[in-house]
Amino acid sequence: MNLRSLKPYLDITPEIRSAIACGVPVVALESTILSHGMPYPENLEFAGRVEEIIRAEGAVPATMAVIDGRLKVGLTKEELQRMCEAKGVRKVSRRDLPIVVARKLTGATTVATTMILAEMAGIRVFATGGIGGVHRHGEVTMDISADLQELAHTSVAVVCAGAKMILDIGRTLEYLETMGVPVVGLGTDDFPAFYCRKSGFGVDVNAATPLEVAEICKAKWEMGLNGGILIGNPVPEEYAMDFDAMSAVIDKVLAQADAAGVKGKDITPFMLAHIVEETGGDSLKTNIQLAFNNARAAAKIAVELAKL
Repeated sequence: MNLRSLKPYLDITPEIRSAIACGVPVVALESTILSHGMPYPENLEFAGRVEEIIRAEGAVPATMAVIDGRLKVGLTKEELQRMCEAKGVRKVSRRDLPIVVARKLTGATTVATTMILAEMAGIRVFATGGIGGVHRHGEVTMDISADLQELAHTSVAVVCAGAKMILDIGRTLEYLETMGVPVVGLGTDDFPAFYCRKSGFGVDVNAATPLEVAEICKAKWEMGLNGGILIGNPVPEEYAMDFDAMSAVIDKVLAQADAAGVKGKDITPFMLAHIVEETGGDSLKTNIQLAFNNARAAAKIAVELAKL
């Protein structure tokens, strides 16, 4: 698949197209966090700050979305405003893409679809908050995020603050091991747990610097080993939350979700919203700061990868 064959579907902004052609580092960004993760207009302010952070490190930001059936790599100010206002914007994963495109609908990209669009455009590094994974009791329900299959097959490095704490982190890491996805800790031996710096589970390797991460990416892809790389980047210490306290909150909110019959792709936004309520807004502050931290790290990795 090449960009010419994708022309009927894919729009890349001139700045990003030029950057890719000239080897300038580019960092992909999702839009679900904007349309479904934060209220307006705070999400618009957040989006602007993330882009500023990436540019300050010498990379170009590329927010992904589907607008009126067009796959968007990079958004205009008007398009970004539309995604943040989130009127009629659905959440789009891999299975939804052909439907949304064919019916000319508008949707926010998840981790999985952001990876897909990034690979289509030739972007190798993506910054997100936390990945999806195997849900608790997933061995019974088979509720497993499409993010994991995308990491297995799509050659993009994903910088995150680990897996969301609402998940079964141990089984998520087992799944990634089975799928051959390297899990790299950026300056950590412990896989981070989104709001918290440690989950109690280890990473495959502790990479001390963005350059070391870039070298691992380069080696994997130059050997023809397709698929993604997951980089766990812990939330800064001053914004991290207590693991035991957050575990208790999540157990409480999970019980609320069960009682309300919330399942499937609706459970993550339900959980995150109720966790914000239970923590008096502290979890949202942490979520914002870890996203900023991941954007900064991803830009540094993209810069090093471009040099290599």
